[in-house]
Amino acid sequence: MYFTVVAVNIGIFMLLALSLNIITGYAGQSAMGHAAFFGIGAYASALMTSKMAINFWITLPAAFIITGAVGAILGFVSIRMRDDFLAITTIGINFIVVAIFQYSPVLGASLGMAVSKPMFFNIKMNPPQNLILLIILIVLVSLFIKKMNRSWFGLALSSIRNDETAASSIGIDVNRYKILTFIIGTALAGMTGAIYAHHMTFIYSSDFAFVVSISILSMVVVGGIGTIRGPVFGSILLGVAPELFRFLDNYRMIVYGGLLVLMMRFQPGGLLGDESFIVKSIRKLYSAILNKRGGGANAGNA
Repeated sequence: MYFTVVAVNIGIFMLLALSLNIITGYAGQSAMGHAAFFGIGAYASALMTSKMAINFWITLPAAFIITGAVGAILGFVSIRMRDDFLAITTIGINFIVVAIFQYSPVLGASLGMAVSKPMFFNIKMNPPQNLILLIILIVLVSLFIKKMNRSWFGLALSSIRNDETAASSIGIDVNRYKILTFIIGTALAGMTGAIYAHHMTFIYSSDFAFVVSISILSMVVVGGIGTIRGPVFGSILLGVAPELFRFLDNYRMIVYGGLLVLMMRFQPGGLLGDESFIVKSIRKLYSAILNKRGGGANAGNA
């Protein structure tokens, strides 16, 4: 059961990293308060199930829609802000949202909020069931991102990431695509928050603090920003590390901060990014093997 719980926690952060990567990796927007939307989805689902007696399977898409609507507001804000200014704004939103959670009596205030475990055909959703749900969602989100990258939408995001002015000059509606990106990324984070709340069965405002946003960002950057494999690898790496190095738990944020600095200095594309030394080495090895086989085949034909 211990390994299943750890796997569920990794799966939750994997979804969060994939959702943040849509905003930062593909659209190039400096979002550093992703835990706020994670929390909005968690509290929205918890409120609907505990206060309104709404079924979890209805609150799951509801959390997706509600958080996406809030993300649309951030998208409108992002139109007039770039880089550092947008990053600072999203950090501020994170602190504001956590403060609302902490001081709102209807949300349990500083005491937190109890959440019931959902049912699926009269079967209580325990860690194994939650893990299956997360795996399905991770696969679906990954397929969506892959499809997105091959579409006109993905090409537009790539142009915006490289140069917004140039993208606008060739007829791309930069504002619309930025807003859509924030809606998709934050909505996925909210849906993940709903799963987290019912998995934990009790949530606090501190569960969605700024340090959680840094953890999510670290997973994206360390794994490889702008790829699917990067956030997946980063979430596994930084999800397993705390379990292996529990004696460093009090220094986790220092370690994460140090990793971010080192990655941005020496491997800005991440460990498995398109320009990382690992990926380049694998490509060279693969090319060498292909060339060797091709040379052998040509020699045989001669």
